[in-house]
Amino acid sequence: MPNGSGHSNKAPSALIFDSGVGAISIAREIRRQIPALTLHFGVDNGFYPYGTKSEEELRPRIVEQASAMMAATGADILVVGCNTASTLALPQLREALSQPVVGVVPAIKPAAQETESGVIALIATEGTVNRRYTRELIEQFANGSRVINVPAPELVRLAEAKLRGESISAADLEPVLRRIFHTAGGDKVDIAVLACTHFPLLREELDAFAPRRIRWLDSGPAIARRVQWWLEELKLVLPETAGASQLLSSAPDAEHRIALAFAEFSPAQRLPVS
Repeated sequence: MPNGSGHSNKAPSALIFDSGVGAISIAREIRRQIPALTLHFGVDNGFYPYGTKSEEELRPRIVEQASAMMAATGADILVVGCNTASTLALPQLREALSQPVVGVVPAIKPAAQETESGVIALIATEGTVNRRYTRELIEQFANGSRVINVPAPELVRLAEAKLRGESISAADLEPVLRRIFHTAGGDKVDIAVLACTHFPLLREELDAFAPRRIRWLDSGPAIARRVQWWLEELKLVLPETAGASQLLSSAPDAEHRIALAFAEFSPAQRLPVS
């Protein structure tokens, strides 16, 4: 693993990688917990959306693009801000890179530890819901809790619409809420796991339009804590000033479609990705 000695001439940084803008939910939590960390946003918008691609297409693509963006930025840590990419390619990324790789996985373990009813809803894209990795997480960490799988691919589109300034209505969310609450066992759900990084962007709307109050749990806080742990492990010293931001994309000609979403982080600089 690298240490801080080779990075004395630049501020410590992390690359947050995704195919779209969902990783903003992870970035917000990292920025909240570690405001001095420089953040690079690596967006593989040239292959968006990942959810419609096969595992055979995705795995080498994820490794190739994330590796190229890590090389372009010189980031100290890779954060895979995408559940699909994490469940598919974490071992391959860790083999390809010398830097630490932090993945995003559904927050099934904390949900199982904190549920009082013993019934959890897992809200995810269809790929994540059906992936063997997710089934193994449930088998390992559900701890006897019942997990209701709720495929909700439309939430990706709605989250991106919200980032463009569009309003999300109760009618927009009604099909997803019906799958959570009006299915066998849905009346006992007390925690919903938001198992796609797009979904926390809709937390307020989901909570407002749900037929009753439940907890909406995501991986953002745990990911930020893990990044902080790696910074300490690598002995990287953060500056006293606020961290900078930078946007990279695999399809620069279409970058305008995502740039507005990252405006809150002011990513003024971009680097070419080889």
